[in-house]
Amino acid sequence: MRTGVRRVVFVCTSLAIVVVVAVGTLIVIGRPGGQVGCDPRPSSASCTRVLFIGNSYTYANDLPATFAELARAGGHVVETGMLAAGGATLADHAADAATMQRLGSSRWDQVVLQEQSQLPASRDLRARQMYPAARSLVAEARATGASPMLFVTWAHRDGWPEEDLPDFAGMQDGVDAGYRAIARELAVPEAPVGYAWALIWHDHPEVDLWQADGSHPSVAGTYLAACVLYASIFRQSPRGSTYLDGLTETAAAQLQQSAATTVLADPGERGLR
Repeated sequence: MRTGVRRVVFVCTSLAIVVVVAVGTLIVIGRPGGQVGCDPRPSSASCTRVLFIGNSYTYANDLPATFAELARAGGHVVETGMLAAGGATLADHAADAATMQRLGSSRWDQVVLQEQSQLPASRDLRARQMYPAARSLVAEARATGASPMLFVTWAHRDGWPEEDLPDFAGMQDGVDAGYRAIARELAVPEAPVGYAWALIWHDHPEVDLWQADGSHPSVAGTYLAACVLYASIFRQSPRGSTYLDGLTETAAAQLQQSAATTVLADPGERGLR
C-alpha cells in the first residue's frame, strides 16, 4: 500500500551509514557500532556479502542488521547492504538506475528480493508487475555473479478483504503461491519467512509478530525473518544463538525453532540445495 511520503533507505553496514530520502530531503546519519564488514582483498572468501532489495518490510527494525548480528553470533563474517523504499515494488527497483548501479558496484554473494506485501497474493498483479520485475532483477543479479533469493513475506494479520482474502491464512496462501511460482520458473531459492510466520502464529499466538498496523513486523517478526534468512543463506540452524535482540530466551528459542523447522526439514522444497 502506497502513501504520499516516499522513504528511501540505503544502508551499507561496512560503512555504518544510513541515507534517508523523504520529501526531497537528504539526511545522512552515522551508525556507531555498525558491522565491520568484509576484508576488501580478493582472497577474503570467508566473508558473505548480502544485498537486501525491498521496502519497509526490510527496513523496519533494520532486518539486515539483525541478520548480521545473528550471523556474527554464529561465527560468520558478513557485510550487508540495503536498498529499500516505503511501498516499493520490485518493478520500482527494476526501473531504478540506483538499484542497477548498486547491484553492479560491489561483489555481492547473495541478493535478497522482497516484493511489496500485497502483490504476490493477487494473480493479476503478480503476473503483470511482480513476475516481469523478478525476471529482470534475477537476471541482473546473476550477471554480477550473485545468487538471488526470494524473501517470501508474511500476510497481513487481517488478510486483504478487498481482494477476497478475508484472513491471515487465506492471504498467506496467496502470498506463498505467488512466490512459489516464480521461484520455480527461475530456479531461485526461497527464504520462507511467511511459512515460518504461519507456524508461529498457529503454535505460539502469544508471540506478537506484527506492529499495531497488522502489517509491518514487530521486533519479534523481524527476528523471525532474520532467523529464516540465516538458515536459508548458511544452511545452518539458528537454534541456540546467543543473539536475542532484546527478546526473552523463550520467545527467541521459539522463533529460532520455527525458522529451523521451516527451512531445514526439507531444504530442497525451498530450492535450497
